[in-house]
Amino acid sequence: MILVGTASWADKSLVDSGKFYPANVKNAEERLRYYADQFPLVEVDSSYYGLPSPAMVQAWADRTPVGFLFNVKAFRLFTGHQALPKVLPRDLREALAADPAKNVYLKDLPEEIREELWKRMREVVEPLRASGKFGAWHFQFAPWVAFHPENMAILEDCCRHLAGDQLAVEFRNSSWWTDQHLERTLELQRQLGVSHVVVDAPRGVKPEIPTIWATTNDRLAVLRLHGRNAETWSKKGLKSSSDRFNYDYSEEELEQLVPQIQKLAEKARRVDVLFNNNHEDQGQRNARTLRRLLDR
Repeated sequence: MILVGTASWADKSLVDSGKFYPANVKNAEERLRYYADQFPLVEVDSSYYGLPSPAMVQAWADRTPVGFLFNVKAFRLFTGHQALPKVLPRDLREALAADPAKNVYLKDLPEEIREELWKRMREVVEPLRASGKFGAWHFQFAPWVAFHPENMAILEDCCRHLAGDQLAVEFRNSSWWTDQHLERTLELQRQLGVSHVVVDAPRGVKPEIPTIWATTNDRLAVLRLHGRNAETWSKKGLKSSSDRFNYDYSEEELEQLVPQIQKLAEKARRVDVLFNNNHEDQGQRNARTLRRLLDR
């Protein structure tokens, strides 16, 4: 089963463009219902910036048909990124009593707050689990999370806290994929039962993420397409992610991916293909084209 979708359904650039949603689709509920009528899968990116409310997640479940799947991005502190205290739930922010203008990392938090954050992240998707619409957690680790025993232990800790859920792991540091470390990285993912994320991204840039066509879990394989815009990949001062991932795949480029995607499908029961190029309707148009090519 190959499912094709996009990262997010409500990006400002997408909504403002008027190129995907019909004119009569005007609010959040109508947009999700329309998106779910077009695609079987979506990636929730907002959960990376802050945990959504249970009511919001319940609404996602209620507004989508049976069989629709949500892959949910893990909260940024769990992937080695920093965050301002204001993105924490209010009670945990008050208990932390940290400088509101200073970024914190997971290691900066007391153990009881770390554990409570894990508990809440796990619980927040319960409406999706209950309705059979939870696909996987997507862990996009920070570019500075390198191949190191300490970071391997962090991944093991993620799996322990989310035991029973499927994890998909995207490493953004090239040290995991050197000739010296590649097989050890894939074996680690196999041992932990996590799904390797195949990344399509610009070449010749830093950080450069190689495209490693491999599966590490027979339940799920993931391909995530960020576009190939080398000029904006690491550019500072961009106003939004839609500027960074501004890239329109040609039909020829997408057709070249089809055999590799089919090979993933021979090794995993489900393959999730997610377009993260999100300038206007690029991701949605490219997803439709790829699905047509796969169907052919």
